[in-house]
Amino acid sequence: MEAALDNIDSTTIIDGKAIAAQLREDLAAQVADMDTKPGLAVILVGDDPASHVYVRNKIKACEKVGIKSYEARMPEKATQAEIAAEIQAFNDNKNVHGILLQLPVPGHLDSDALVQMIDPAKDVDGLSFINQGKLIAGDKSGLVPCTPQGSMMLIRSVRDDLSGLNAVVIGRSLLFGKPMAQLLLAANCTVTMAHSRTKDLESVCRNADIIVAAVGRAKMVKESWIKPGAVVIDVGINRGEDGKLCGDVDYDGALNAASAITPVPGGVGPMTIACLLQNTIKAAKASS
Repeated sequence: MEAALDNIDSTTIIDGKAIAAQLREDLAAQVADMDTKPGLAVILVGDDPASHVYVRNKIKACEKVGIKSYEARMPEKATQAEIAAEIQAFNDNKNVHGILLQLPVPGHLDSDALVQMIDPAKDVDGLSFINQGKLIAGDKSGLVPCTPQGSMMLIRSVRDDLSGLNAVVIGRSLLFGKPMAQLLLAANCTVTMAHSRTKDLESVCRNADIIVAAVGRAKMVKESWIKPGAVVIDVGINRGEDGKLCGDVDYDGALNAASAITPVPGGVGPMTIACLLQNTIKAAKASS
């Protein structure tokens, strides 16, 4: 899949929308050739507005590529046992190949325990201990978390050979930072995981050929942090002081240093849903 790129001055703006659209087109062609159509089940608990938007977008994306959607909408006060029962029902449903528990869930629930109840073969978020372990072991039969997977595709759209490059991942969450580091390591990068306790983060970043920022702090990564020519992947979604969406990277400043960068919005975000569809299709193929 060829990259969709725009050049502003000397910096390549990585067009996540266009790359995701191409991926969805490829996935739709795969689904058209499948005898058994993939099915994705989403469990949504409570009334979080952002979660409802995310789920709606996922359902629309499924429809466009031919994936069947299943939903379980549960009230804010749903119990752990009630949600566990829904998960088990989807685990047992042969028409469902992927199961997604929309996070976050209400505070009285143990989301970690619920995620681990999902059949690893249907864990399209890639958060089960089995899938995490397969990622670390280099077993490609596992399902990889969607946002790191999409971020790697964006990096490879501008740098195909990553061997020997220094990569810094800012953020160490199970959902993104840790799997992102594993994917970069598998691509033969030398990887540094940075976080809130990292000393002199600026100098750590200055040595990086690739910076992946996922900390949730608006415009934290400054121009002075970026090695000239580095590739910058901005995973953050924040509201700036002006109320506009922005990432974890000072985008305007980064344009003066980076060789390539993802915008916010329009960079990593579209790839996350596209990779969710890809995981669902992979799970469906593995089950047949």
